[in-house]
Amino acid sequence: MHLHLHTEYSLLDGAAKVDDLISHLVKNNINACAVTDHGNMYGVIEFYKTCKKAGIKPIIGCEVYVAPNSRFDREKNGKYNHLVLLCENETGYKNLSYLVSKGFLDGFYRKPRVDLAMLRKYHEGLIATSACLAGSIPQRLMEEDYDAAKANALELADIFGEDHFYLELQDHGIPEQRSVNQGICRISRETGLPLIVSNDAHY
Repeated sequence: MHLHLHTEYSLLDGAAKVDDLISHLVKNNINACAVTDHGNMYGVIEFYKTCKKAGIKPIIGCEVYVAPNSRFDREKNGKYNHLVLLCENETGYKNLSYLVSKGFLDGFYRKPRVDLAMLRKYHEGLIATSACLAGSIPQRLMEEDYDAAKANALELADIFGEDHFYLELQDHGIPEQRSVNQGICRISRETGLPLIVSNDAHY
């Protein structure tokens, strides 16, 4: 089951067309799948309806862009980190829709960005994972600041609550992922935060 996946609606990035994706899932007897396009939910209705028609459980999500401070900041380089959000229920869907919309309305600067204050307010019904190398925890680990990475993980766990935040492991043969995975596993051992493994599929 994929929980970190990008479709053609991850513009200029994802290559998986929804119909082809669902056909692939059916062919490989995969009975559930998430869609986590970058910064938007353009494809979720098409994805949901196509999954339902094929008898596959659709999991609605988004890989949001999180501003390091406030979404209203207009920093020169437009910094942001990735965070995967998955809807647990209808409340989560409503909250994710609101977060993504406000990212465009309030936080757009090169990307539609949310911030931690918004996540604290609209986290109900959402499950978060620490995302790819562009996530805030992997970024800190690549900067060799383990303490900051661990503190960030605990902060996100506090925002989303018990069993609603997962440390994400990936291995695509990228050298940095090996050292990041070691740091993430250490954080998990020291904090008890659960791990999840993903493929970050783009095609």
